[in-house]
Amino acid sequence: MIARRQLIRRVVGLLPVLASGPSSAQSPASFTQFLEGVRAEARRAGLSQAMLSRALAGLRPNARVLELDKRQPEFTLTWVQYRDRQISAARIDRGRQVFADNRGLLEAIGARYRVNPRVVVAIWGMETNYGGYTGNFSVVEALATLAWEGRRADYFRKELLAALRILDAGHVTPERMRGSWAGAMGQPQFMPTSFERLAVDFDDDGRRDIWDDRGDALGSIANYLASSGWQEDFRWGREVLLPAGFDLAQAGLERPRRLPDWARAGVRNSDGTELPNVEVPSSILVPGGADGDGQAFVVYPNFGAIRRYNPSTFYALGVGLLSDRVA
Repeated sequence: MIARRQLIRRVVGLLPVLASGPSSAQSPASFTQFLEGVRAEARRAGLSQAMLSRALAGLRPNARVLELDKRQPEFTLTWVQYRDRQISAARIDRGRQVFADNRGLLEAIGARYRVNPRVVVAIWGMETNYGGYTGNFSVVEALATLAWEGRRADYFRKELLAALRILDAGHVTPERMRGSWAGAMGQPQFMPTSFERLAVDFDDDGRRDIWDDRGDALGSIANYLASSGWQEDFRWGREVLLPAGFDLAQAGLERPRRLPDWARAGVRNSDGTELPNVEVPSSILVPGGADGDGQAFVVYPNFGAIRRYNPSTFYALGVGLLSDRVA
């Protein structure tokens, strides 16, 4: 979806923000010229002049967006730190409540897209705290700033033009099109090109509203997973116990084995019972490594579908664990 933020990283330091002002290549005049180029390209693609005038009116480079884009991560969270922060008791409790409140909708979404609704809720919780915080940046302004700044200009220009197409199609107003500093939008935090490919109009009202329509937002998450190869007959994975002396060199997504093979090697469910006798490719993950708390998982192909939403292994494990706890 999505160009995803790396949730396992936490920034604790800031670089000086535009300390000496913009360079000559990044002057206000150059930003105006950049917008005129975007406007001309959008008009050639058939987008309406009225929408472009409304969406691009008064835009200026957003210094806060540039600051966040230039931050340098100083350390990486350990698995235990990440797990305890992201899968808090408050998030689990809230997840159980929203699952109960939206059970009918979630069952309908699960039936249509053949995706586990608990995983849909878990992604919703991880991305925006169940819609509680979707970001307060103007998506058009943020993307225009990043496309003009130049470090990843081509990527963000494509996203900006996609955002303008979404506005031209009437799915949302420019004022309501708000999201993260990097342009991830709405309750699922879709980038605009991901919205174009994967957002759905679940309630058939003619708009794909991932900001305010819960059915569209959750249905879009489910459609993303389905399009990423989710197999409804399988879980994402499960926590396991490793046998004494397990060689950690056998762990890793790049070393899959059949589940019965892991069982014969002494891997057990976390409660000590036998693993299911299912012929499914699976990998052992030990996210804390040799110096961690020993927590281990066996993950199935659906784990890969979650990682296509966000490539972080910690994120995908967090989604899996949260999904197990919300219902």
